[in-house]
Amino acid sequence: MVSTSTALSQPLNLPMDSTSLLLISILYLSLPISFSQKPNALVSPIAKDPSTLQYFSKVYQRTPFVSLNLVLDLGGRYLWVDCDKGYVSSTYRPVRCRSAECSLANANGCGECFSKARPGCNNNTCGVSPENPFIRTSTGGELATDVFSLPSTDGYKPGPAATDPQFIFSCGPTFLLKGLASGTSGIIALGRTKVAPPEQLAATFSFQRTFAICLSGSIGVMFFGGGPYVFLPGIDVSKSLIYTPLLINPVSTAGTFVKGEKSAEYFIGVKSIKINEKPIKLNKTLLNIDKNGVGGTKISTVNPYTLLETSIYKAVLDAFGTALSKVKKVKPVAPFGLCFDAKSIGSTRVGPAVPAIDLVLQSESVYWRIFGANSMVAVGNNALCLGFVDAGRNPRTSIVIGGYQLEDNLLVFDLARSRLGFSSSLLFRQTTCSNFNYTT
Repeated sequence: MVSTSTALSQPLNLPMDSTSLLLISILYLSLPISFSQKPNALVSPIAKDPSTLQYFSKVYQRTPFVSLNLVLDLGGRYLWVDCDKGYVSSTYRPVRCRSAECSLANANGCGECFSKARPGCNNNTCGVSPENPFIRTSTGGELATDVFSLPSTDGYKPGPAATDPQFIFSCGPTFLLKGLASGTSGIIALGRTKVAPPEQLAATFSFQRTFAICLSGSIGVMFFGGGPYVFLPGIDVSKSLIYTPLLINPVSTAGTFVKGEKSAEYFIGVKSIKINEKPIKLNKTLLNIDKNGVGGTKISTVNPYTLLETSIYKAVLDAFGTALSKVKKVKPVAPFGLCFDAKSIGSTRVGPAVPAIDLVLQSESVYWRIFGANSMVAVGNNALCLGFVDAGRNPRTSIVIGGYQLEDNLLVFDLARSRLGFSSSLLFRQTTCSNFNYTT
């Protein structure tokens, strides 16, 4: 059921510079009071916290509306919020054991509360396991429903607010906020489950089972629903995407899970890696997901930089260093293992003038190209470091593509077709992820 909504007019209180704050505040202050038909898509800004390097978004929940900053977890199973600190809402409803909502969340726990009833503590309620992947901690939480609202969009600009009156989420305890960006109240998870926002909102509003993220070092954007996805000066990036299949890891990668549960994270099939269009020698078995769910390549907003299994990491560093053998190197700065004198490297439209790194996918002609803007990290005033990190010799996943490598790249997750559309760097198209027109 879709409901009309009141104006979302509260300040955002995001921990960022005043220019970024103004841009997002204008978005929410200008939302019309209601809408007359179901939206084609929803939109929300994504900010980056400079202290934790986490990405987070603004949503509205409860009755009356409360604005919440929620940290983005691309592969998480469900949205959760802290219900211990003053959760007040006239529309909060706990999900009862053995209900349809409980089954939808793939939950098999049934909880009791031994104190006064309140949001997060009720008898005969469905229990799930909210997780904070940044500190690798899961705990028990009450499944519930409440009002949830975001701006609608036509792909060009934000429009009237759209409201789901019975959005399914999990309560979490206050201690689960440890390690999250200051001012945040939980996690917005976008993984492959029926109760994560992408599937749930698509079902509520009857739009495409598609969502997109476009991260930025300042203000990026997230869409629920199909395109167009238009960035200033009028560039519809959705028309020129490269597609690759989304793979399913047969074993859950969550902190706690039930036997037989598949991973909710998004995996893609990297077949090889090229630097300066030259393939590097790799143990190809590491690139495949085995029967135990080990190996392969996933995309993550939890890790700030791309993680590589040790042998892959060393091969990439060796090849990259060889390609820049004439450039002055400087002492590596943790967590990076290869750094250069920044003054010795020129600049281009797509960042520092360094060799491109290609993640080759289902064929030699399909690859994700990483340019200098996404491969090189400025450290201090004098160093440019290759922004990849050693994951160790036996990581659960061999390649984890981290947030920095995703910035200014539009990623479209087509859940209906189980495929990923990606743009590579938008800098080549003379736009960025911060160029969605929030100010209209």
